[in-house]
Amino acid sequence: MKRIDYIKKKKRKNQVRRIILLSVTAVTAVFTVFLCLRLYAQITGAPSLSVPKASVFLDKNGRQIGDKFSAERRYWVSLDDISPFLIDAVIATEDRNFYTHNGFDYRRIAGAVLKDIKTMRKAEGASSITQQYARNLFLTHEKSWNRKIKEALYAYRMETFYEKDVILEGYLNTVYFGHGMYGVEAASRFYFAKAAKDLTLEEAAVITAIAKGPSVYSPLSNPEKSRERQLLVLSLMENQGFITEVQETRAKDIAVALKTEDWADMKRAAPYFLDEVWREAEQLLQKKGRYPAEGGWTIRTTLDPHHQKTAEEFIEKWMPASELQIGFISMEPETGAITSLVGGSNYTESPFNRVTQAKRQPGSAIKPILYAAALEDGYNPLTFKSTEKTIFTYDEGRSTYEPKNINGKFAGHPISLAQALALSDNIYAVKTLEDIGYKKFNKMAERLGIDVTFQESPAVALGTSDVTLLEMTNAYNRISSGGLQVEPTTILSITDAEGKTVYEQPKRSTKHAITEQDAFVLTHLMTGMFDPVFNDYSIATGLSMRSKQRRPYAAKSGTTISDQYLIGYTPSLTAGIWTGYDIGQQLTSLEDKAASKKIWIDFMETVHAGKTPEPFVPPIGVAGVIVDIETGGIAVNECPKQRLIYVKEKDKPQKLCTDRSLREQLTGEQEDANFELFPFSFFE
Repeated sequence: MKRIDYIKKKKRKNQVRRIILLSVTAVTAVFTVFLCLRLYAQITGAPSLSVPKASVFLDKNGRQIGDKFSAERRYWVSLDDISPFLIDAVIATEDRNFYTHNGFDYRRIAGAVLKDIKTMRKAEGASSITQQYARNLFLTHEKSWNRKIKEALYAYRMETFYEKDVILEGYLNTVYFGHGMYGVEAASRFYFAKAAKDLTLEEAAVITAIAKGPSVYSPLSNPEKSRERQLLVLSLMENQGFITEVQETRAKDIAVALKTEDWADMKRAAPYFLDEVWREAEQLLQKKGRYPAEGGWTIRTTLDPHHQKTAEEFIEKWMPASELQIGFISMEPETGAITSLVGGSNYTESPFNRVTQAKRQPGSAIKPILYAAALEDGYNPLTFKSTEKTIFTYDEGRSTYEPKNINGKFAGHPISLAQALALSDNIYAVKTLEDIGYKKFNKMAERLGIDVTFQESPAVALGTSDVTLLEMTNAYNRISSGGLQVEPTTILSITDAEGKTVYEQPKRSTKHAITEQDAFVLTHLMTGMFDPVFNDYSIATGLSMRSKQRRPYAAKSGTTISDQYLIGYTPSLTAGIWTGYDIGQQLTSLEDKAASKKIWIDFMETVHAGKTPEPFVPPIGVAGVIVDIETGGIAVNECPKQRLIYVKEKDKPQKLCTDRSLREQLTGEQEDANFELFPFSFFE
């Protein structure tokens, strides 16, 4: 009996030893595993949490107008910028113990494993938020043990090196919510047209529901299943104390209104403009040593939504139902800020930007650049020239050029620079070029921002060189600014994903392309195209717009067989337009030819509506004098064609329009011109 008791005691001792040994072994194993995991985590370090982020474009008022993204549309936001309802809904639904576990919810895992064993397949998921975040960043959604192990290792490393709020913020910004939207901010903007911080309880429940399975629970694709899941989310939130029963009941009773149509409208805002913004942003960021591909940029642009909308509305109204194309741009003289841009009639069909990329002939729109050079060379608005039919020789006498005016007629008497510009006289322009030379013309174009080298042919005075509408409008904008060398820009500022300002628009340029005096004299010359007092063998080129004109404009049009240009400005805004066909087709119909002027004048009048008309104010050194258009003399009652003309102080006329010597002088110039053209037959 004693022997039996001894044997039993010995067995019990052996069992205890084995239990202790197994326990020690298990503890050691667990400790070793955790030690290895810790060593693994320390050796491999913190996993990178960087993900592709959309760059956001804002208009000048701070309203979003578009974005630029790579593979995933995502707008990164901090936890402070996410509705507390949404945060609570996600935790209640996806991981109620998120803030207390170390990356793994062991009870859920155990339950999931048992279910997997029972069903003999990987049917149940029990991933914590940390594990899901790891999967979103580094892995696929394949259901395999290999993926699960990798997921666990990544989750452990993340929990080791990052705070809970960092992990939660990252998770909320990487979850896929269907329809190409990643993260709660993109989802909120897409489904409800609002920021994630502004989501209501019922809206937060809808978005949280989608995360379970975007293809199944999208309120767009499956509204019934979305509703079922939303109710479950609200119930879980109430059960876990995130909301009260009253809140739950109220949220369930409120009908949720989706606003995905607003998203579609926003995506279509100024696509040509945004392409140009991104091109400029890439250049600016590279100069700052940053990589545009980082993403996450917030780019505040110069776009004025009223200007852009107005341009688009009148383009739609006046563009004929044909293949006629358009380029339109407006900018501010003081800063060069581009306030609107339309690069074609349909971006979807052709993203080619006809403002910045198309090089076309500007026709007579080039003449203000020519006359800017002439003003520097001693010309003034009262410089008279004979403009009879003339044949010009060039290329050392080997070639001839015979320009014509648009109506085929010529002036029968000398005309002033002021009248030549108002009527767009071609003989005057070519004679001016012949007088000042190609070199001065080229240098002036360069100083005004036009990248062109003119051929040594008289025709270049009439705009036969290819330029972009952006270059031409920028040249006029520099004249409007008082001659300042302002640069066109689409960007006010750029901040990175962390909110650090990387770029801000520099202060206004103080460098002059031309003098303030020449800029003003030229500006006032360009107001003449709207004034019928200049009518002669032809009418002033802007009279078709005069009935709609409610304020002073300085402008110039240009016409070729294939192109229509019109560029002009007020003291606060410059606008340029080109219309034509992309490939070879000429402008023949009246509807095609009229579109540019109709769009331009309607745009300018609309964007300035309600504002007091702005006068062009002369600078020091410029004087205004009322003259007789026909003689250039100081006007008196006997001379009916009178107009205010601005000239530099040294160029003020000294004689009255009734002074006979003025008319004799002009008659002499006419005779000299006739002699040059017909040196033998006229006097025989």
